[in-house]
Amino acid sequence: MITDPWFYAAALPIVFLVGLSKGGFLTGLGLLGVPLLSLVVPPTIAAGILLPVLLAMDCVGVWSYRKTFDKAHLAVMLPSSIAGLGIGWLTAAYVTEGHIAIIVGVIGLVFMFYNSYLKFHAMPSHPVGGTVGRLLSIGSGFTSFISHAGGPLAQVYLQPQKLPPVMFAGTMTMCFAALNLIKVVPFMLLGMINIRNFEASVMLFPMAVVAALCGVWMAKHVSQERFYFIANVCLAIVSVELIRAGVLAVMRH
Repeated sequence: MITDPWFYAAALPIVFLVGLSKGGFLTGLGLLGVPLLSLVVPPTIAAGILLPVLLAMDCVGVWSYRKTFDKAHLAVMLPSSIAGLGIGWLTAAYVTEGHIAIIVGVIGLVFMFYNSYLKFHAMPSHPVGGTVGRLLSIGSGFTSFISHAGGPLAQVYLQPQKLPPVMFAGTMTMCFAALNLIKVVPFMLLGMINIRNFEASVMLFPMAVVAALCGVWMAKHVSQERFYFIANVCLAIVSVELIRAGVLAVMRH
């Protein structure tokens, strides 16, 4: 088990942020999980430690939304997202930790700019077609595998479909709960989940539950605008640092 107190000093607030996102407060905040944790452990280990934590949160979500999800849209999203997971698996298997750090950093910057764009431009109001939806879902699966950051691309497809809020949340929850479960085997084969990492995940479970419950409460009572700005600034700084460290690691390699 990881016993370094500095790891938990970093991991506990990170899991709290991810849990808030899972609970519905600052839904984009989950993007910070892997980049932030990658500052204290390698990106693949960060992703491996967070996956069981996400699965614990997913159990609550799946139970809550078990009767409120759209099967038709899930049929568009899920198969293509699984293909994206496969591409992510191949990428993680054949590149170095330095390359992964660069990829995670680039993903973080792209989504930071995307979040900033949405502040001034509304999402398309017309439904996205099935073909475009499948392409977006492939990208969603890829980013989900590399850094558990598949949500924004999935939202680009699903949000314009004008589902009722509970149906939207349920469909997203079911899709990513399935993807997270599927990721377990390739993560284990890549060594991203092992006994040492899983023990660290278990230590973080209580914080995950508390954070998810706090997220549910805050989504109903707290304005999110200021927090989004702070989250975007943090995401930009962390992403640039990961790219810098990744480039240096690749050059040394």
